[in-house]
Amino acid sequence: MDERIVKYQDKMDKTLTNLDSEFGTIRAGRANPHVLDRIMVEYYGTPTPLQQVANISVPEARMIQIQPWEGSLVKEIEKAINMSDLGINPTNDGKVIRLIFPELTEERRKDLVKEVKKKGEAAKVAIRNIRRDANDMLKKLGKTDVSEDEIAELEDSVQKMTDKFIKKVDEAVEVKSKEILTV
Repeated sequence: MDERIVKYQDKMDKTLTNLDSEFGTIRAGRANPHVLDRIMVEYYGTPTPLQQVANISVPEARMIQIQPWEGSLVKEIEKAINMSDLGINPTNDGKVIRLIFPELTEERRKDLVKEVKKKGEAAKVAIRNIRRDANDMLKKLGKTDVSEDEIAELEDSVQKMTDKFIKKVDEAVEVKSKEILTV
């Protein structure tokens, strides 16, 4: 691949990686510790990612167990979870916090699939914007001593790369939607 368009491929890769991490935060019926990735806990006055102050495990299909490294953090972690958009009330026994994930209703599953499709569409828009940036750069190259044939070849490469990433986004949306709709 031409080094002039490699950075655009990297940007498309990052868009796909970002989409995957966003999909990880959408809960699909079973407990996934990644739903906690964005939760920050006050730790000695500093917002700290939950994973850095507690051990997180999944002892059962629909339960996440959070064991803080310091007992004093139980209340802070509970507060952070309650303030998040998880929509699950934590329970604790003084040492361990448990999140019990209810079975998703059919309506909630459909809403989650819509959310997945919306995130997928946003990723496709981002990829198309990257393609536009690449094509703009190629147009500027055309004003230099680069031949029209070479520009056309590079534009074709950018389009093929774009198509490949759009297909990957569609596949990721399909996989996540199936996961959500599987009871």
